[in-house]
Amino acid sequence: MNGPQGKLDVPEAVSAIARKLQDRGYDTWAVGGAIRDALLGESRGDWDLATAAPPDAVRKLFRPSYPVGIQFGTVAVRGIDGQVYEVTTFRRDIETDGRHAVVEYAETLDEDLARRDFTINAIAYDPLEHKYHDPFSGWQDLQSKVLRCVGTPATRFAEDYLRVLRGLRFAGRFGLEIEPSTWKALTDAVGNLPRLSGERVREEIVKVMAAAAPSAGLALYRDSGALAVLLPELSRLGASGWEMLLATIDRLPGHRQHLRQVALLAPVGPAVEETMKRLRFSNAELRDVQALSGALEVPLPDADARAGRRWLREVGPERARDTLRLHFAGERASGERQAERIRLAAVARQLLGVLRRREPVTLADLAIDGNDLKELGLRPGPEFGRILDLCLDAVIDDPEMNEHERLIEYARNRIER
Repeated sequence: MNGPQGKLDVPEAVSAIARKLQDRGYDTWAVGGAIRDALLGESRGDWDLATAAPPDAVRKLFRPSYPVGIQFGTVAVRGIDGQVYEVTTFRRDIETDGRHAVVEYAETLDEDLARRDFTINAIAYDPLEHKYHDPFSGWQDLQSKVLRCVGTPATRFAEDYLRVLRGLRFAGRFGLEIEPSTWKALTDAVGNLPRLSGERVREEIVKVMAAAAPSAGLALYRDSGALAVLLPELSRLGASGWEMLLATIDRLPGHRQHLRQVALLAPVGPAVEETMKRLRFSNAELRDVQALSGALEVPLPDADARAGRRWLREVGPERARDTLRLHFAGERASGERQAERIRLAAVARQLLGVLRRREPVTLADLAIDGNDLKELGLRPGPEFGRILDLCLDAVIDDPEMNEHERLIEYARNRIER
């Protein structure tokens, strides 16, 4: 099978950087995921360059530039378009512990490509001559929809165990079959995943969840054993529960990543805090998952305005739309219950109508507040909360009650003397 053909649409800023380096005699190529994605017809903003120029030479040639991984030979260069591009000196690994590598600079592009993880990521492109260099037949594997390690698979994974998760992500995202020897080495290396930092694992999971259909990558997590190692709480789900979870996630739009995250982690249950902290999710992400998981446990109301207001009070109006999106995704994933989807649509219309009309559903919506209760002679304390809750109950039952004088009178009559 012939190698890749055709001219890639490389940003002019990338070509300008390559031209300046090549004019100084430094062999320079565009490398990495940008080449792979471009060959697959996908656009990508983060173009990287590999060069024979040492980091000091790169920094002298470009102003401004910043060392972002100088121990690995990487310099960030600001292009003529204002974007930042990473320029890395050709390198080869000389030592690794499965998490961190010690590298030294190499003389040739082939040495640099030989240290990469998978053949589909080891294709280089000259943005000036518009030619490819594909020593490991990555293009053929892309065409055949195969994921294959560069060189010896066990060696590749032992160099960095994150490659196990990268391999699962690439295979899921691009619909690739993992070549048998690569799959065996990958599954053999799964037991070493706990050696990775929580941050690196979280980043990979987030990237899987950003795919058009995350279920493909997540299914490979389970099949390979990675799920049992990294998210044992989910690996306990039965086959039907797991398939329902995957279908639900796929039906949530990609631009609502936080909802996909909730759908993935809600089944963890009470252990979700420990799980998310282990994977170094932020406190804000944890709060979002906990709040929406709790909202999902509140039974949906009937298609009745009063019941809807009570549901909104318990769930919180700020979480209502996301909770409904999660319910709709679950119903679509079930595939058969048309009557339930019709009912859910009616409930959603009722709830959204309450929100649109700004009917009172929280204490902040009340026409009175604590200052009014003080004027009635109440001191701050438990009685404050009791009276305000009673007022909210009243206006949820009858929104027309939400007038200052009516609520003052209502509160006065319920103060314990």
